[in-house]
Amino acid sequence: MSKNFYPGVVPDWAHDAVWYQIFPERFRNGCPQSNPQREDVTDHPIANWCVTPWGQDWYRPDDWAPKGEHAFWGVLARRYGGDLVGVREKLDYIQDLGINAIYLNPIFMARSLHKYDGASFHHIDPTFGPDRAGDLALLAEVRETEDPKTWVWTAADRFFLELVKDVHARGVRIIIDGVFNHCGREFFAFQDVLKHGKKSRYADWFRIKRWKRDGSFTYEGWWGHQSLPEFNRTKGNLIPPVREYIFNCTQRWMDPSGKGNPAIGIDGWRLDVAFCVPHGFWRDWRQHVKSINSEAYITAEIVEGCAPYLKGDQFDAVMNYEWLHAAIAYFKPGGKPISMTRFKHLLDRLCRKYPPEVMPVLQNLLDSHDVGRVSSVLENAEQAANTPPDHFNVARVRQNPAFITTQPGEAAWQSLRQLTVFQMTYPGAPMIYYGNEVGMWGANDPDNRQPMLWDDIEYEPETHGPAGKSLETSNPRQPDTELLAFFRRSIQMRKENEVLRRGDFSWLVTGRRQLLGFERRLGADRVVVLLNVSDRDMEFQLEQAVEDVWTPGVAWPAGSLMVPARGWRVVR
Repeated sequence: MSKNFYPGVVPDWAHDAVWYQIFPERFRNGCPQSNPQREDVTDHPIANWCVTPWGQDWYRPDDWAPKGEHAFWGVLARRYGGDLVGVREKLDYIQDLGINAIYLNPIFMARSLHKYDGASFHHIDPTFGPDRAGDLALLAEVRETEDPKTWVWTAADRFFLELVKDVHARGVRIIIDGVFNHCGREFFAFQDVLKHGKKSRYADWFRIKRWKRDGSFTYEGWWGHQSLPEFNRTKGNLIPPVREYIFNCTQRWMDPSGKGNPAIGIDGWRLDVAFCVPHGFWRDWRQHVKSINSEAYITAEIVEGCAPYLKGDQFDAVMNYEWLHAAIAYFKPGGKPISMTRFKHLLDRLCRKYPPEVMPVLQNLLDSHDVGRVSSVLENAEQAANTPPDHFNVARVRQNPAFITTQPGEAAWQSLRQLTVFQMTYPGAPMIYYGNEVGMWGANDPDNRQPMLWDDIEYEPETHGPAGKSLETSNPRQPDTELLAFFRRSIQMRKENEVLRRGDFSWLVTGRRQLLGFERRLGADRVVVLLNVSDRDMEFQLEQAVEDVWTPGVAWPAGSLMVPARGWRVVR
């Protein structure tokens, strides 16, 4: 058997995908009557708790929030009311941007704002739908178990399916977050164990460490977090009842009618902390997913050591964090960027680690809900990390008070533009984190999850820093329409040129240490990309006349082609 044999099938549509990641609670409030209430957020009494106004200055403390050292907790307790109704309301915006694939952060019923602490995997959170009160009343009335025959369809569930229908009608795909390593304490099975102890029918569902005489118990939580009980497992798989429940939930959202019609279901999954779940489960689960929809796309959160998961028997792709770390380290302004030689080495090493079938569909991201906003990371170029773990940690304000959280300067924005051109022209599927296209900034969690900037909402200026400290100067906050136009243009360039999506790749020798060059080829079509990471203009020698791909209608004669400082040329 050839060492390059690849047993999997990568969805063809994923080669052409431009992804848009949405954190639903912070994208758009389309249904205020379903806004979260205090009991949805916490058991602890919070006097005067209410949904935070969408346009409020991010670091300005809420009236109900704790003061002083505990102000950070107040940010985590906030809700803004973002929902799936708002996502549906903004499908025109998403489509106009040029997006053809959407990834939603967790939407299943859960107490937290991030919803990685699921209370159920078979229901959409009622606060994300059109009838929170009605859904909660329905769920309180019925007696659901892990058996799909007992499950009902809530208004939020049905609304999500209508959203999927609308998305598909626009020629757009949609995937959702699957969190199958753990759940939340509100999870129906865990609640039953808390109530009935060893006698619970779900007592073996979780990684119980010790039962106490009084009936209580200790258990494994993800990374020690007791709010996230881990599901029980064997050495190579999740235990059968947990596995069956997850398989049934997978079927529910991929084939909602239960009649073998995957066209009305989701188009795939993004898998949270996939490295924590045994390989055996993922192999079985992939077969299940592909049996429902052979064109379903499976991607996962794996920061390093992705190769074992990308052999065709588990995932189609990963969120390409290793690509991100290398790109930031090379394109960051100021500081000590890595050399072009080092940058090429890092990317070539990735190419050698993965099967060629995988490379075009990897999600090449510049940031996400788990790292600092790319604009702020570039603003903090002196601190920008060259190693993957440090990239996550450097932007955490609580651990790194020196991280600048205020509005980035022009150097950061120009580097973002250059990075985006690289992202749109390099092999892989570009992924945009909501709001980057309109100029959002912020440190790592929770600052990277601020409310989306919309042109019909009035925003307070940025007048506060971390822990509510007042700033010496204020910064205006509103959508950056020029940046938005740039993103539209970048995406359109990729969509109009198949060679940038499916073409072969090779590096070019430019003769300049800070002038990166590469070529994309598809049949007779040949596109050259030049990226100047220096602060001065550079020349590149053309052997023949070329057409400008970035600016259609413009041509360049043979001879010297000027590449502007921190700029680019894309030519055919």
